[in-house]
Amino acid sequence: MCMARYSSFLGRRVEVHYRAGDILLPASGTLVADSGRSIFLEQHMQVRGKLTYFRWEIPYQSIHRLEEVPAKQQNAGEVAKSAADSADDADYPLPALARAANASGLPVFFSIPHPRKT
Repeated sequence: MCMARYSSFLGRRVEVHYRAGDILLPASGTLVADSGRSIFLEQHMQVRGKLTYFRWEIPYQSIHRLEEVPAKQQNAGEVAKSAADSADDADYPLPALARAANASGLPVFFSIPHPRKT
């Protein structure tokens, strides 16, 4: 009989470190299912104004570490989103993604395009 090892985390935000070949990769999202052989994570995001989600399966034998994300870190994304939404584009000319990253205190790893000359 197969027991679902991670069923206590169902519906909670988790961070998983799993093996993909010779490297460890991090993943975070809501644990939506545990089949007894693998877990299923889901992450919701907004892309160009459209709400979408990404769901993936991680087999038990690939899981290196799984831990619940503290509530403080869960709310950081919401704070960054509200900070990005409340900033006025005229006063703060960075794109929404840059404002969100800046508000969260995370480093920004993408270039910001320069305005076109007219």
